[in-house]
Amino acid sequence: MRTVFEHATGLGDVARQVGELSARTVIFDVEPLVAYWDGTQETLDDGIARVLSEIAKLPTVEVVCFSTNSLRRPAGVRVVYLASAGKPLRTTPYQRFPRPGVVIGDQVATDGILARRLGYAFIQFDPPPGIPVGPRLMAAAGRLVQPLLFTKAD
Repeated sequence: MRTVFEHATGLGDVARQVGELSARTVIFDVEPLVAYWDGTQETLDDGIARVLSEIAKLPTVEVVCFSTNSLRRPAGVRVVYLASAGKPLRTTPYQRFPRPGVVIGDQVATDGILARRLGYAFIQFDPPPGIPVGPRLMAAAGRLVQPLLFTKAD
Protein backbone atom coordinates (compact mmCIF):
# COMPACT_ATOMS: atom_id res chain seq x y z
CA MET A 1 0.00 0.00 0.00
CA ARG A 2 1.37 3.41 -0.97
CA THR A 3 0.48 6.48 1.06
CA VAL A 4 -0.54 9.93 -0.21
CA PHE A 5 2.37 12.39 -0.23
CA GLU A 6 2.12 16.14 -0.75
CA HIS A 7 4.44 19.16 -0.34
CA ALA A 8 3.60 22.34 1.55
CA THR A 9 5.40 25.65 1.89
CA GLY A 10 3.58 27.12 4.89
CA LEU A 11 0.79 26.64 7.40
CA GLY A 12 -1.87 28.00 5.04
CA ASP A 13 -0.82 25.48 2.41
CA VAL A 14 -0.90 22.68 5.02
CA ALA A 15 -4.39 23.65 6.21
CA ARG A 16 -5.72 23.73 2.63
CA GLN A 17 -4.36 20.25 1.93
CA VAL A 18 -5.65 18.82 5.23
CA GLY A 19 -9.08 20.15 4.28
CA GLU A 20 -8.88 18.59 0.81
CA LEU A 21 -7.99 15.23 2.41
CA SER A 22 -11.00 15.48 4.80
CA ALA A 23 -8.71 14.31 7.60
CA ARG A 24 -10.21 13.74 11.03
CA THR A 25 -6.82 13.45 12.73
CA VAL A 26 -3.83 15.72 12.11
CA ILE A 27 -0.41 14.94 13.58
CA PHE A 28 2.12 17.77 13.46
CA ASP A 29 5.84 17.30 13.81
CA VAL A 30 6.76 20.28 15.97
CA GLU A 31 10.05 21.27 14.34
CA PRO A 32 10.13 23.38 12.14
CA LEU A 33 6.50 24.18 11.21
CA VAL A 34 5.21 24.79 14.74
CA ALA A 35 8.46 26.02 16.34
CA TYR A 36 12.08 26.09 15.22
CA TRP A 37 14.50 23.51 16.68
CA ASP A 38 16.21 25.81 19.17
CA GLY A 39 13.23 28.09 19.85
CA THR A 40 12.04 29.34 23.20
CA GLN A 41 9.04 28.21 25.24
CA GLU A 42 7.23 31.31 24.01
CA THR A 43 7.81 30.46 20.34
CA LEU A 44 6.60 26.90 20.96
CA ASP A 45 3.41 28.11 22.67
CA ASP A 46 2.82 30.75 19.99
CA GLY A 47 3.36 28.18 17.24
CA ILE A 48 0.88 25.76 18.79
CA ALA A 49 -1.71 28.53 19.14
CA ARG A 50 -1.14 29.59 15.50
CA VAL A 51 -1.56 26.02 14.23
CA LEU A 52 -4.66 25.35 16.34
CA SER A 53 -6.24 28.59 15.15
CA GLU A 54 -5.74 27.58 11.53
CA ILE A 55 -6.77 23.93 11.89
CA ALA A 56 -9.87 24.82 13.97
CA LYS A 57 -11.36 26.26 10.77
CA LEU A 58 -11.52 22.78 9.20
CA PRO A 59 -14.85 21.05 9.89
CA THR A 60 -13.65 17.43 9.59
CA VAL A 61 -10.73 17.64 12.07
CA GLU A 62 -11.47 16.03 15.44
CA VAL A 63 -7.96 15.44 16.83
CA VAL A 64 -4.80 17.53 16.58
CA CYS A 65 -1.62 15.93 17.87
CA PHE A 66 1.77 17.60 18.23
CA SER A 67 4.56 15.03 18.08
CA THR A 68 8.25 15.67 18.60
CA ASN A 69 11.39 13.76 19.42
CA SER A 70 12.60 16.65 21.60
CA LEU A 71 11.80 17.06 25.30
CA ARG A 72 9.98 20.42 24.99
CA ARG A 73 6.34 20.63 26.06
CA PRO A 74 3.71 23.35 25.57
CA ALA A 75 2.60 25.47 28.52
CA GLY A 76 -1.09 25.47 29.40
CA VAL A 77 -2.44 24.07 26.13
CA ARG A 78 -4.91 21.17 26.19
CA VAL A 79 -4.04 19.14 23.12
CA VAL A 80 -2.38 15.79 22.59
CA TYR A 81 1.36 16.39 22.71
CA LEU A 82 3.80 13.50 22.50
CA ALA A 83 7.28 14.38 23.69
CA SER A 84 10.01 11.80 23.01
CA ALA A 85 7.59 10.28 20.50
CA GLY A 86 10.00 7.72 19.07
CA LYS A 87 8.86 8.38 15.49
CA PRO A 88 8.46 6.32 13.34
CA LEU A 89 8.88 3.25 15.55
CA ARG A 90 6.17 3.87 18.16
CA THR A 91 2.62 3.95 16.78
CA THR A 92 0.60 2.92 19.85
CA PRO A 93 -0.08 6.49 21.05
CA TYR A 94 -1.82 7.25 17.73
CA GLN A 95 -3.96 4.12 17.39
CA ARG A 96 -7.16 5.50 18.96
CA PHE A 97 -7.26 8.66 16.85
CA PRO A 98 -10.16 8.83 14.34
CA ARG A 99 -9.50 8.16 10.67
CA PRO A 100 -8.71 9.33 8.07
CA GLY A 101 -5.62 11.15 9.26
CA VAL A 102 -2.65 13.06 8.00
CA VAL A 103 0.88 13.57 9.36
CA ILE A 104 2.58 16.90 8.63
CA GLY A 105 6.33 17.03 9.05
CA ASP A 106 9.63 17.88 7.45
CA GLN A 107 11.17 14.39 7.32
CA VAL A 108 10.12 11.47 5.13
CA ALA A 109 12.40 9.18 7.15
CA THR A 110 10.51 9.82 10.40
CA ASP A 111 7.22 11.66 9.84
CA GLY A 112 6.54 10.10 6.43
CA ILE A 113 7.20 6.57 7.60
CA LEU A 114 4.98 7.20 10.64
CA ALA A 115 2.19 8.29 8.26
CA ARG A 116 2.62 5.15 6.19
CA ARG A 117 2.61 2.89 9.25
CA LEU A 118 -0.61 4.54 10.46
CA GLY A 119 -2.26 4.47 7.01
CA TYR A 120 -2.41 8.29 7.03
CA ALA A 121 -1.58 10.76 4.29
CA PHE A 122 1.70 12.68 4.59
CA ILE A 123 2.27 16.36 3.88
CA GLN A 124 5.94 17.25 3.87
CA PHE A 125 6.61 20.77 5.07
CA ASP A 126 9.60 22.36 3.36
CA PRO A 127 11.65 23.90 6.18
CA PRO A 128 13.29 27.31 5.88
CA PRO A 129 16.96 27.55 4.87
CA GLY A 130 19.63 27.02 7.50
CA ILE A 131 18.32 23.84 9.11
CA PRO A 132 20.72 21.92 11.39
CA VAL A 133 23.00 19.22 9.96
CA GLY A 134 21.07 16.28 11.48
CA PRO A 135 17.75 17.16 9.85
CA ARG A 136 19.57 17.88 6.56
CA LEU A 137 21.05 14.35 6.59
CA MET A 138 17.66 12.85 7.46
CA ALA A 139 16.12 14.74 4.54
CA ALA A 140 18.68 13.22 2.16
CA ALA A 141 17.83 9.72 3.44
CA GLY A 142 14.14 10.47 3.03
CA ARG A 143 14.56 11.45 -0.61
CA LEU A 144 15.90 7.94 -1.29
CA VAL A 145 12.88 6.11 0.14
CA GLN A 146 10.13 8.55 -0.88
CA PRO A 147 9.37 7.00 -4.30
CA LEU A 148 8.97 3.57 -2.71
CA LEU A 149 6.53 4.68 -0.04
CA PHE A 150 4.32 7.40 -1.46
CA THR A 151 2.07 8.40 -4.31
CA LYS A 152 0.63 11.82 -5.17
CA ALA A 153 -3.00 12.54 -4.22
CA ASP A 154 -5.39 12.68 -7.16
